[in-house]
Amino acid sequence: MRLSGKTALITGGTSGIGLATAKLFVREGARVAVTGRDESRFADVRAELGDGALVLAADVRSIAAMQLVTARVQQSFGGLDILFANAGYVVPTPLQSIDERQYDDIMDVSVKGVVFTMQAALPVLREGASVIITTSFLDQTGKHGLSLVAAAKAAARSLARSWSYELLDRKIRVNAVAPGGIETPLLGKLGLSAAEMGTFKAQFASAVPLGRWGQAEEIAAAVVYLASDESRYVVGTELVVDGGCSQL
Repeated sequence: MRLSGKTALITGGTSGIGLATAKLFVREGARVAVTGRDESRFADVRAELGDGALVLAADVRSIAAMQLVTARVQQSFGGLDILFANAGYVVPTPLQSIDERQYDDIMDVSVKGVVFTMQAALPVLREGASVIITTSFLDQTGKHGLSLVAAAKAAARSLARSWSYELLDRKIRVNAVAPGGIETPLLGKLGLSAAEMGTFKAQFASAVPLGRWGQAEEIAAAVVYLASDESRYVVGTELVVDGGCSQL
């Protein structure tokens, strides 16, 4: 098992990419803590991850909440070998309709949340730990109506580079994983009707070189690689998993 004996914290870990990654981490031998906001899902998540997992209520926008999370992880695990800063927020934001609340929601989760998750975790990250930040193929391309999401993910990509330099003395590697269009519950938050969703999904799939949407498990597999010792010579990079959208 590639993560045997390691401990991991995953933000946004109770659904979608985060949950798929948590399940794979457990199968690869890691002890896992996940955070989320929808406590109605926690019993199911605990059942899926097993008794050894921690399922913690936390909002990454709250500095105090993330400090409590890392204190709980320290108490239960004694330290962290892996941090997957995965929590994100996606909503369409055409330029002419952007309002202050949309701006704050996207930037607070995807930028502020990453910064203060990392800051809170820093004291408990062991030497040689691996940090992975979820970015997006959008930070390399342009898509109508998604400028704020793209900008937030570009900022997160930059953080991975800068922190890689800052943490070299502790041998902590910081990398990013950039998903493309992935079928997760997040799609249901776009506010589309069933018919609109069907059209949107078909149009997007037709624009992907591989001709389909990605699955959360495919991103999880990439994260396991970045979390494991197999990637010990990989630092400051962004692993793009988007079916070729931003590359071809």
